[in-house]
Amino acid sequence: MKNKLIIIGASGHGKVVADIAIKMNKWQSIAFLDDDESIKTSIGLEVIGKTADAFTYKDEADFFVAIGSNTTREKIQEKLEEEGMSVIKLIHPSAVIGTEVEIGMGTAVMAGVVVNSSTRIGKGCIINTSASLDHDNVIEDYVHISPGVRTAGSVSIGKGTWIGIGSVISSNVNICSGCKVGAGAVVVKDITEPGTYVGVPVRKID
Repeated sequence: MKNKLIIIGASGHGKVVADIAIKMNKWQSIAFLDDDESIKTSIGLEVIGKTADAFTYKDEADFFVAIGSNTTREKIQEKLEEEGMSVIKLIHPSAVIGTEVEIGMGTAVMAGVVVNSSTRIGKGCIINTSASLDHDNVIEDYVHISPGVRTAGSVSIGKGTWIGIGSVISSNVNICSGCKVGAGAVVVKDITEPGTYVGVPVRKID
């Protein structure tokens, strides 16, 4: 672990991520990179360049990609990893993490999250505010679990899927890669085809 942390992305998601990093109290300095030149600071932290500037700090900083888009986050994080950069995970001190839980690099676990025993979370995921993942879940890479989502035991969520705010997923349900599940949705059986799903229970709309 380095003394400096650089967060890529200084907008809304970046602010929450930076707040977690501050509360973790592991870095002497924290700064942002962002491609929007109009953003000079974010929650009191300096924006020191654009995304492409990350590689100039390779040897002196840890990195975290704070981009909400699953596909964009994956693209940037994979590039950092290819270049041998130090990509870290961020876990809010208030999160409750069970026994034998695995959390991949580049994943953010927000305030109020509960992750119960034997759950595996891949890299580059967002486990957003007050989400609850029960035992034996498998969350693949670059998934976004929105605020207030509830998953029961033995749920599997495929790569790049987005689960909307307040959704509920019943036990033993598998959701394939590349899905979008709308806000407040209830998933009671497997989703085997990529697409957009909404409703109670969910139905495919796209």
